[in-house]
Amino acid sequence: MDFGLFVRGLMIGLAIAAPVGPIGVLCIRRSLAGGFALGFLTGMGAAAADGVYGAVAAFGLTAVSGFLMAQQKFLALGGGIALIWLGWQTARRAPATREAAAGKAESLAGAFASTFVLTLANPATILSFIAVFAGLGLGATPGTAGAVAVVAGVFIGSAAWWLFLAGAMAALHRQVPPAAVAWINRVSGAVLAVFGIAALLSLLLV
Repeated sequence: MDFGLFVRGLMIGLAIAAPVGPIGVLCIRRSLAGGFALGFLTGMGAAAADGVYGAVAAFGLTAVSGFLMAQQKFLALGGGIALIWLGWQTARRAPATREAAAGKAESLAGAFASTFVLTLANPATILSFIAVFAGLGLGATPGTAGAVAVVAGVFIGSAAWWLFLAGAMAALHRQVPPAAVAWINRVSGAVLAVFGIAALLSLLLV
């Protein structure tokens, strides 16, 4: 594995994951309300989707990227509606400092799946990867081994960010009173809904 390409992929993964967006809001809220595992699995869903898009860019899968861009309107519509619905559900969620034991596995699986799908549904993600890859001269990655090194770096870099964010927020988990959790849910829900409305409004520009 080319260590230099791996490090470049690592930096790309961090750069794509770090800006606060709807996934960051979800990770923060779920870490504060449900603890580290819930927050980290939320972030790992996004990291897995970043790895998929990183592979599309690294392996030069122009047919896949072209198809995704052709479906940009449908992706923005679906993603926007999903964010508004998720925002509504989050805002009205009852305060809870712990997930019920019976529903824990399902909640963790749902946390991962929801952010994986939401990240894939954002066509701007693939544009970001293509632009960054081109800017770093990775448009012609040398062979399969080089592409694998870049994709591994992207995934680990993204996962490292979510590990840090979930860990930092989960450290405050037990200090957050139920009343504060209720407000966190409301504010987070409102922010998610705003992201969803922005996605729908972006359809007017496509």
